[in-house]
Amino acid sequence: MGIRNKARQDPKRIVFAEANSYRILKAVQFVLREGIAKPILIGNKDKIHALIKENQLDITNVPIIDLYESVSDVKRHEFAKILYEKRKRKGMTYNECVEKMYNRDYFGSMMVETGEADAFISGFSRKYSSTIRPALQVVGVKEKFNHIAGMYILLTKRGPLFLSDTTVNMNPSAQVLADTTILTAAEVQCFNIKPKIAMLSYSNFGAYKGEGSPVRVKEAVQMLHEKYPDLMVDGEMQANYALNGKLRYSRYPFNKLGDEDANVLIFPNLSSGNITYKILQSLGPAEAVGPILMGMKKPIHILQRDSTVREIINMTAIAVIDAQSNCDEL
Repeated sequence: MGIRNKARQDPKRIVFAEANSYRILKAVQFVLREGIAKPILIGNKDKIHALIKENQLDITNVPIIDLYESVSDVKRHEFAKILYEKRKRKGMTYNECVEKMYNRDYFGSMMVETGEADAFISGFSRKYSSTIRPALQVVGVKEKFNHIAGMYILLTKRGPLFLSDTTVNMNPSAQVLADTTILTAAEVQCFNIKPKIAMLSYSNFGAYKGEGSPVRVKEAVQMLHEKYPDLMVDGEMQANYALNGKLRYSRYPFNKLGDEDANVLIFPNLSSGNITYKILQSLGPAEAVGPILMGMKKPIHILQRDSTVREIINMTAIAVIDAQSNCDEL
């Protein structure tokens, strides 16, 4: 798929919120050496320098922002005023906004919001929900969709497989499923790959007549067929029919994917998506890249907790690609 090569074509300024970590710094060393991104580090300067020296890392001429030492009051209040305008009618006082600027997730998100950086990466040491809240309050969600979704890429022997939504929406409506599909398709196209989308459930093409996720998936498919007639998407279908195009075509020749295997799987709810990617990631040999956060107005990405160095490098490349182009539009 060449995500690192694509990132190298136009490296962007990426803010790393947790630069006090050895694994983050190890990834930053690789990113610098390979020309994937232009890192900006947030953290304690003394601790960062000590980690670099202790581990003999080759990290030089990289900006380090120590929120308690190197940020001026002027800058802190400048950012606080912007946040206050966004949140003053949502219960946040100005003093609280100033206090938030000592928080690396708020400050890093504000750097992207104001154009001082191109993308922001956090989440290495904290819960997903705690990390995403500042980004939502500072940067916000694209009005067109008014929701976000998370996607994983599984790098398999048969090619990349895109799984969505795996991190955000618990029990999505038909409209949210349709919007998630569009976000995902646009993101896949950013990797120069044509999306072939299967919308999953436990029944095939209207076989289940009751209520629940198959009905919502069917409604989402109808919406997509009407609004995006050229998009290769169909469902609802079971996972084996999604991944075996010839089997699907022999039984359901009318499907819009024809006899091609799907490379994008849209799950009917968060439980099925999250469980599936974690099982596949644990069994191997596929490598998981993500989660890729889709639907934000500007590039914000949240690592898995305790990500490996390789995972951090891959997420950095994803953030750069996201910053290179608008990946939320078909």
